[in-house]
Amino acid sequence: MFHSNGHAHSNSLQQQAHQESLDDPQAFWMKHALDLVDWDKKPTVAISKTPTENLHKALWFPDGRLNVCFNAVDRHVLQGRGDQVAVVYDSPVTDTIRKYTYSELLREVQAFAGVLKKHGVVRGDTVLIYMAMVPQTLFAMLACARLGAIHSVVFGGFAPSELAKRISDCRPRVILSNTCGLESKTKIVPYKPLLDEALVLADYRPQATIILQREQLRVALDLSKNEYYWDTELAEASALASKVACEMVESNHPLYMLYTSGTTGMPKGIVRPCGPHVVALLYAQRYMYGLHPGETMFTFSDFGWTLGHSYAAYGPLLNGSTTVIFEGKPVGTPDAGQLYRVFSQHKVCVFLCAPTVVVILRRTDPEGTFRAKYDLTHMRGLFLAGERCTPEIHRWWISTITGRTPPADDPTIACAKDIVNVVSDNWWQTESGSPMTGICIGHSTDGASVVPIKYGSAGMMLPGCDLRVIRVREELDEDEGVDADPKYAERDEVGNIVAKLPLPPGFITTLWNDDQRFFDAYFRRYPGFYDTGDTGTIDSEGYVHILSRTDDVIKVAAHRLSTSSIEEVIFNHSAIAECCVVSRPDAIKGRVPMVFAALRGDVCGDADGDRIRGELVQLARTRVGPIVSLYPQNIVFVNRLPKTRSGKILRKMIRMMIDSVHDSLCQGEPVFGNRCPIGTPATIEDYAVKMEMWQTIVKVFS
Repeated sequence: MFHSNGHAHSNSLQQQAHQESLDDPQAFWMKHALDLVDWDKKPTVAISKTPTENLHKALWFPDGRLNVCFNAVDRHVLQGRGDQVAVVYDSPVTDTIRKYTYSELLREVQAFAGVLKKHGVVRGDTVLIYMAMVPQTLFAMLACARLGAIHSVVFGGFAPSELAKRISDCRPRVILSNTCGLESKTKIVPYKPLLDEALVLADYRPQATIILQREQLRVALDLSKNEYYWDTELAEASALASKVACEMVESNHPLYMLYTSGTTGMPKGIVRPCGPHVVALLYAQRYMYGLHPGETMFTFSDFGWTLGHSYAAYGPLLNGSTTVIFEGKPVGTPDAGQLYRVFSQHKVCVFLCAPTVVVILRRTDPEGTFRAKYDLTHMRGLFLAGERCTPEIHRWWISTITGRTPPADDPTIACAKDIVNVVSDNWWQTESGSPMTGICIGHSTDGASVVPIKYGSAGMMLPGCDLRVIRVREELDEDEGVDADPKYAERDEVGNIVAKLPLPPGFITTLWNDDQRFFDAYFRRYPGFYDTGDTGTIDSEGYVHILSRTDDVIKVAAHRLSTSSIEEVIFNHSAIAECCVVSRPDAIKGRVPMVFAALRGDVCGDADGDRIRGELVQLARTRVGPIVSLYPQNIVFVNRLPKTRSGKILRKMIRMMIDSVHDSLCQGEPVFGNRCPIGTPATIEDYAVKMEMWQTIVKVFS
């Protein structure tokens, strides 16, 4: 459902909207705020007047009042759509499919809001949610929003030490959890014991802990420690449930706080404002994703991530659409056809996932055998976000979904007239809460008015995002330097991507209890701009290309190379299932690239491995240039790569392992394969893979 088209439309509806948002942000955003949102008190201005030196503190719709739960649930019932399905819970790990109408969702949310109110939760309180992908997690999030409380969802299964940090920082009045999460029908993650250990480590204890029992793991609670059974609390609060009204809050009252994670240090608590976030989500739902009320969206993401917050929870419900809550994996629960089954069975119109999901599907089912079993002609858009999607993976996904192979010699594809099965990438961050770039398919049903998709790019800028590429000044200190006079890069020139202030609606407004860190982390380095922390380019047609995080750029003999540009080349080899590129120290060139790759199943033997290494080196020299300095001994084949639970490869951890081994050997210190000094990221999917990688690196350097 595409045809070749080598040039972007110079005056598309998407580009027109973007320009209008920059020319007159007051008029542009006020129109959408009033058209899309039900306000208790309508705002009279779009953005507050803020001194230039404090533009990062500018607030959207500052005098408006609303309730997010009312906009996501109540208003649809009041408009006569209570019988429409709001939520589909699909769990192949429990063989459960359960649907909730908007009326049923309202009753569930009101009931749990009654539970929270009984335990003293009021406007401005924090509630920490440590739960699996079950409907009750969504009910709890909406119940917090109903009361004006601030929820902080922590990804289920986080290690106790990481959970303890979050408890100590946000100091929740109530903690909500379930007894366990399910990775598969046989793999159970016991949440309650992890929570118990975290509460021992934390310097704070909540007034109440409410636990949802799951049949796969039932535990006895200690009532003397203010632990309560979820179902019992619901039963006791049910009589008052219908009387729990929506608490109206100021537009910039926090809706939630979501912690980012790293390998070291205290995670950052991203604070998301209510009103601006609702406007941003609804704009993206209607105009970028092209989702209409009554249609179904499936976002393959846990509620513990920003993707799950924005487009598995709030976005579709605010839009009056249906959201799919999926508890399972893309493969292995039980096969690689689960996502296609969900698409078909629930008539999904829009799908959103990380590119890693597609990489996993390609590795498991490269011929798309499972895809061929299902009719997906009802699908409108399949969007990718979270990491850069390489052209090779993008082409495979398009070919698998549409059944047609896009021409390899054409860098762009254009939508068909009816906009069916559009497959595109978009870029956003936890801090932004909604896309900053992408391909908008919702302005019309005419594919001719949609800009073509360009491989390797994350689309074009969305309204409110004034992105620039800043040239890197090597003399600046990496951590402390301030570029008081930043210079813009030329078109197609790689540099640091920044956003000119003020930021669009829905962006982070501060870090929880740490306004100074908020400024230092995002605005100090480039005054007047938000530092995205990503490198990339903007090409001559206005497409944005995100290459890597700034700390994933390799400086090889004074030349800056993006790891993603090398990964893109590696992925083009038919034997490679997945890969990552990091840097390693080199005595002559400073740093050189090191490749860790998993091979496809039909590759075997040392001779094959040596041949593939030679071919990869030649590919890199031909397509990146001799300066790439990729050597056969720095190409390492592994069975699997360490990843987060959301599918991101832990490149920083791998790089830290390499540096640790190198430094120890240079200092004459012994290195042991069974003792890794690098901390375990809180988000890691499987600790065993970390140790496999460590042992591999030790062996390579030894």
